[in-house]
Formats: sequence, C-alpha cells, structure tokens
Amino acid sequence: MKSAVVQLPGLNRDRDMIAALTKISGHAPVTIWQTETEIPDVDLIVIPGGFSYGDYLRCGAIAARMPVMQAIREKAEKGVKVMGVCNGFQILLEAGMLPGALMRNASLKFVCREVKLEVVNAETDFTRAYEKGQIIRSPVAHHDGNYFADAETLARIEGEGQVLFRYTPETNPNGSINNIAGVMNDKGNVLGMMPHPENLIEAAHGGSDGKGIFASALNVIAA
Repeated sequence: MKSAVVQLPGLNRDRDMIAALTKISGHAPVTIWQTETEIPDVDLIVIPGGFSYGDYLRCGAIAARMPVMQAIREKAEKGVKVMGVCNGFQILLEAGMLPGALMRNASLKFVCREVKLEVVNAETDFTRAYEKGQIIRSPVAHHDGNYFADAETLARIEGEGQVLFRYTPETNPNGSINNIAGVMNDKGNVLGMMPHPENLIEAAHGGSDGKGIFASALNVIAA
C-alpha cells in the first residue's frame, strides 16, 4: 500500500509521520509540497501535525486554502483514504472535509501529555486492528483541540458511527464535547484526530498502541 505525507510551512511532525509509515508499511511515503496540484496514485494521504503558517488567523485556516488541499479533496472524493493528525485535523476541518470545529482548549493552556482513548467504532478502514471498546494510549500536544459540533451534527456523527475515538473522561485534555478525539467523514475514508498515534508505534516509544491505526489504513498486519 502506497502512502503520501503532506508538507506545509510550519508543520513539524512530518518526519515522525514519514518514519511511522515507513516502519509499518516497509515503504517510504511520497512527500507532497503545499503548491502541488497533482498527487500520485497512493492509498493513504496523511497531513501531519505542527503549526502550519504559525497558526495565524485560525489553526489550519491558511493551510486549508493551499493548492494541495484541492488535490487532496479530489482524491478523497475518489475514495482515497485521508488522515489528518492534530494540525492536520484542524486543516481538514477548515477545508470542510470533516464535520465540526476545533476551539481553544478549555484550560486555555497548551497540553502535552499522554491520554487514553476508547475505540468507539472498530469497523472502519482506520480501526480494524482494534476491538470496539478497547482502550489505547496516545500522546497529545495541542492548544486548540477542543472539538465542538452543533446538536444536529453531533447527533448525526454519533448515530452514524463517525466518532472513531473518544478520550476517557478522566484524560480528556481539552474539553471536547462528548470526549471526542477523532471523527470520520460520512463516506468513511477521511479521518481527523487530535492525538498523535505516530509517536507510539514501537517499544522505543514505550508502547505500540498507535500502530493499529496505520496498519488498518495501510491494510497490513499489526504485529
């Protein structure tokens, strides 16, 4: 399975993501720059975390309007899997590719620590390596990760299985409504999540809880 990692000014987790995808799939992902309008044939496109364009205006607002995002939108419409982590999640929301919005953390402070996540839906292309209800660990590092959606949108995504990950109540780092940590689009091929699973995929990280997300998306066995 082929993958690609988007690179934008200010993103600082692209190397982590490239390393994770390479280790899990055995193949180095293609890198895509912000001005590119054509994306090669890949199975998964990942927008990593960081602070694209210094988080000016709103987190992800400028990046969402770069030429590469139109190319990513077109790929997603054709069924290619897209994943946004942290700032990548913010970018996908600003681009209108996922429902809801991300606000400032309830504490008004940057949060960098490990949290626990419940796998809410294990029947997706991003979660098949897990069991429903399984609790996994993952690092977080963000200032604007407080997920919000209006009542109608919230009822829809909860009812249609679009919430894939939920913070356990005692580890919710940002005040997200319903403890939501990761959501998927209605077609099931675009995922956005605030935690950083790429930073917990091997023993050197202290665990491999995050490996299953990439193994599921890349259709490889998670050892």
